[in-house]
Amino acid sequence: MKFIKSLILSILLVFVLSPVAKVYSLDFSDNRNFVSEAVKNVGPAVVRIDTERSVERQQFDPTLLDPLLRDLLGEPGVLPDRERGQGSGVIIDQNGLVLTNAHVVERVDIVSITLADGTNYDGKVLGSDSITDLALVQVEEDINSKVAPLGDSEKLEVGDWAIALGTPYGLEKTVTLGIISSLHRDINSLGFSDKRLDLIQTDAAINPGNSGGPLVNSSGEVIGINTLVRSGPGAGLGFAIPINLARRVSEQLLEDGQGYSSIFRSSANITKR
Repeated sequence: MKFIKSLILSILLVFVLSPVAKVYSLDFSDNRNFVSEAVKNVGPAVVRIDTERSVERQQFDPTLLDPLLRDLLGEPGVLPDRERGQGSGVIIDQNGLVLTNAHVVERVDIVSITLADGTNYDGKVLGSDSITDLALVQVEEDINSKVAPLGDSEKLEVGDWAIALGTPYGLEKTVTLGIISSLHRDINSLGFSDKRLDLIQTDAAINPGNSGGPLVNSSGEVIGINTLVRSGPGAGLGFAIPINLARRVSEQLLEDGQGYSSIFRSSANITKR
């Protein structure tokens, strides 16, 4: 009799617990796959940007030169040099317009764009806005590349998923996952008194080389442009420019180069090329 009761109880437990197990399994599968689906939606539009610019460097550190040798040799000379940089960008237009950070293409002589499929093209900086740290680059050939869908950064809420895409340290097609940690973070509180921006804060890893790449929501839409990361104390804090602002600035840069000042009717340091 005891054995029969135990058998019946075991059967009941199996029937009761099995549906729950199935529900948990389905939930886990859904949560795992939304990231890959979002990346498939935006990833083909993410590009790597390589730059070169002319700089002048001193032959050696003058503070290390003995005063007697300085009197003998004179002041240390300055030599021309080439400085290379690297960042990320995202294609926002069928005509090959790439949205990125202004500091990625600041005072550069050469811009090279590498698409997600590995093909390389020359690029031209159409305009940059140092106040919002946004720039627009034109791929100088006709390309057949996917355009990233742009979302609505006004609909974001703290706790929403955030996916950062880009080429940190030159490592292409890198994806990191986190959440929206805060909204409307004043950039002045981060030590940038020359800019006027309310940023999206995220704990998705943003590293050197991610600058200019997209921050994406769980639906696979661009909600921000990665711009900086807090290093040292408080490391792990990443920040992005809301896509609604980035969209308006890019439209003005394309039209007349009057990015920030045209939108907000205030003076700004605009460079048009």
